[in-house]
Amino acid sequence: MALRGIKVLELAGLAPVPFCGMVLADFGASVLRVDKVGAYTDLDCLGNGKKSIALNLKDSKGVEILKTLAKTSDVLIEPFRKGVMERLGLGPETLMKDNPRLIYARLTGWGQTGIYSTRAGHDINYLALSGLLSLFGRKGEKPIFPVNLAADFGGGGLMCALGILLALHERHSSGLGQVIDSSMVEGTAYLGSWLFRSQKLPIWGNERGSNQLDTGSHFYEVYETKDGKFVSVGAIEPQFYEELLQGLGLSYDEAPQFDDYEKLKVLFEQKFKEKTQEEWCRVFDGVDACVAPVLTLEEAPKHPHNKERGCFGSVGDDIIPKPAPILSRTPGEASGLKAAPRSGENTRDVLKELGYSDDNINELIGNGTVECFNKSKY
Repeated sequence: MALRGIKVLELAGLAPVPFCGMVLADFGASVLRVDKVGAYTDLDCLGNGKKSIALNLKDSKGVEILKTLAKTSDVLIEPFRKGVMERLGLGPETLMKDNPRLIYARLTGWGQTGIYSTRAGHDINYLALSGLLSLFGRKGEKPIFPVNLAADFGGGGLMCALGILLALHERHSSGLGQVIDSSMVEGTAYLGSWLFRSQKLPIWGNERGSNQLDTGSHFYEVYETKDGKFVSVGAIEPQFYEELLQGLGLSYDEAPQFDDYEKLKVLFEQKFKEKTQEEWCRVFDGVDACVAPVLTLEEAPKHPHNKERGCFGSVGDDIIPKPAPILSRTPGEASGLKAAPRSGENTRDVLKELGYSDDNINELIGNGTVECFNKSKY
């Protein structure tokens, strides 16, 4: 796989850092998650395909173990607020002195500088400060956020993974690692570059929820069907809009594309409720009307298109999207199809690889410096 041989240390966190590590693992990197001693409840839903060592980083011996691991690692990803790693004696200046090739990725909400850099926050806050949240929502209603997808995973985990790959590529020529300051505010804003740069286009200019792409138009909207399900419509271009009208049994005189959007929405709502979602799929699947069913997480893997491409796998009852994009020679392999590690599950094996004896390891366990997975705690 593309990242085979790359060793990653992922300091445990929630959402963005685990996703970043998952992306690297899916494409072949060896990812070791560093959990906290005593963290018996594993909320990391993205740990599949990784290993876990549980360390007490407030213990000097635990710090030394992490330093030793960092000496032979290619990448370290950490999720803490500004200054936390430095107070532990694990800042980039320290670790990169011992390993100049180390890529030290700092994935935080606000970044390493700025007046908010030491504050707490969540996806909704980062999305708000990026300017993008102000654009999302229907007319006359407050802004609505797309769960925690945009900042945590798009502007956060995925942008950080991009930064890591860029740094790995640059290291081929320089031989040196570097520090990545990955701010979810900035990553989210960058993700929204087109929204910033397109504001002078005629598709914008009205209040939120009154423009062509933000629920303002009838030809870019979601409609309920007869059976209480939904279909998505994105017939922006005239040729697609013409196919849409034919499928709905309407003439252009009855529904001119750029007429009264609100009036035409009512008409479309009435038409789409005349058939079930499945019936509308039979109408539109063979034509370019830009109509597709709104599928649930359970339905998506069963759709013929997704089944043909093998888009999904499963772990027990959980549906797992497979890695994307698909590389022709070195495609990813869904780490999600492998079991996620419990906190400290690989502690003993990792320490043995570092040269610790069984007696040394047992002493570290007894002192609370490290922890091994204990089934009785689950």
